Amino acid sequence: MRVWQIPSFGIDSLEFIERPTPAPGPGEVLVRVRAVSFNYRDLLVVQGSYNPKMKLPRIPCSDGAGEVTAVGDGVSSLRPGDRVAAIFMQNWLEGPIDQAKSKGALGGDIDGMLAEFVVLKETGLVRIPEHLSFQEAATLPCAAVTAWNALRAGKLQPGSTVLIQGTGGVSIFALQLARLSGARVLGISSSDAKLERAHSLGLDEGLNYKDTPEWDKWALEETDGVGVDLVVEVGGLQTLPRSLKAVRMGGTVAQIGVLSGSGDPVPFPIGSILHKWVNLQGIYVGSRRDFEDLNRAVSLVGLRPVGENFHWSQAREVLMRMEEGSHFGKLVLTIE
Repeated sequence: MRVWQIPSFGIDSLEFIERPTPAPGPGEVLVRVRAVSFNYRDLLVVQGSYNPKMKLPRIPCSDGAGEVTAVGDGVSSLRPGDRVAAIFMQNWLEGPIDQAKSKGALGGDIDGMLAEFVVLKETGLVRIPEHLSFQEAATLPCAAVTAWNALRAGKLQPGSTVLIQGTGGVSIFALQLARLSGARVLGISSSDAKLERAHSLGLDEGLNYKDTPEWDKWALEETDGVGVDLVVEVGGLQTLPRSLKAVRMGGTVAQIGVLSGSGDPVPFPIGSILHKWVNLQGIYVGSRRDFEDLNRAVSLVGLRPVGENFHWSQAREVLMRMEEGSHFGKLVLTIE
């Protein structure tokens, strides 16, 4: 089988090679991967900034979907022909996360999905919604589950207000899912064209933060000075201070990403957290049960993920596109 692997860190070092096709053992499933999607984490892994001590070589990418081709002894819930996606953390099946459950993340702790075939535990797979293509389903494991849990952390009610940052995978899923719950969604981006496209997906109000850097004041104006109920925070240290100003008293900031990088040192705004009784909740994807709950919602309403598709020979090009931040929604590779 063919795989992409990281022999040494750097996008240019990524190599396309042949490996033996694995066979499933007891309790394991062989999946022919049909599509893989990229997350910002995958870029950091390839660059070596996510875990410089990661054992190499490593097959990258946590998110993929495909079809079962063979099962090992004892497998009862899946059979050849089933359409499945892998869960992000192979050991986190349900309940709160702990140290043991956090191990086994695909494309990091263990080899990932950027291969023609993968062998995973039966419990490390979920069936995908029937109305989705493999390409669409491949976008769900990390970005969609993360957005799902971010919205759950915000305890949204119809009429709640959500603020999303940018138009990447997590933010667009948060927009789609928040609208389904009856929430109002505000969004910021550096691109008017991307904001216009987000409006077509249900964004209520958008702001170009390059033109108006004080987007926290804009969020307050849009909520009559109260602040938003939930900020889906994907920027990190550089954006967190404004997020804490934009959120209402007693509101939630779901801290997800580090897209803004480290930059110049920024004082940690602990005063805002204290004085506004802000719930600052870290979100790191979710469990198998969370993924199954998300899939039921996606199936019920017929939600369709948004992204751009490429041939899997273009893995390096897609990573560079992610590095530029020029994409909208998810970046997906079709394996054929």
